[in-house]
Amino acid sequence: MSEEKVKDKNDVEAADAANALEDGSAAAEEVGGAIPEAEDEAIPSDGSGESPEKSADEKTSEEQAESPTAEPDWKDMYVRALADFDNYRKRTSRDREELVKFATSEAIRDMLPTADNLALALDQAKDKEDPFVKGVKLAYDGFLKALKDHGAEPFDSVGEVLDPNRHEAIATLPSETVEEGRIANEVKRGWMLNGRLLRAAQVVVSSGKAK
Repeated sequence: MSEEKVKDKNDVEAADAANALEDGSAAAEEVGGAIPEAEDEAIPSDGSGESPEKSADEKTSEEQAESPTAEPDWKDMYVRALADFDNYRKRTSRDREELVKFATSEAIRDMLPTADNLALALDQAKDKEDPFVKGVKLAYDGFLKALKDHGAEPFDSVGEVLDPNRHEAIATLPSETVEEGRIANEVKRGWMLNGRLLRAAQVVVSSGKAK
């Protein structure tokens, strides 16, 4: 092949390549023009085109969330500690008073049989004017006064309605004078210590008139 033919062939190929490049550029422009532009994301606004400012509560909540190591409320903690201490003081004072009031309960309870025996002796005495009986009565009265000074006092039960919290029924008997359900006789007197039951009374309950 001669040099002139080779040169003509190269010129033709170069021209074809230039035409193809121009065609590709045109096609790219057509395709690019067909692609829609992306729309901006909608941002809520108050009509002025700007996003509304956050409320004070929202800002405070975010600030607290961002700072988990916020300083505790020392004033509130102080008030709570003061109230707890005051309650503890009142409770210990009340417990101390209860301890003082009922510390002698066991000792007084052990003395009650002596009071029962003295009362029984006076009840069985035939001559109330006998000097010996009068002496026993004097001792009995002094014993009751000493117990009362320590907060212990007996209570009467005859004629009252049976109360399980204060009375211990040991028998039920018919009675012509006491109605059914009431106490006809008292075997042992009940005692209170500073308003609290020290010993329940042992009683006989009436079952009503005999049939």
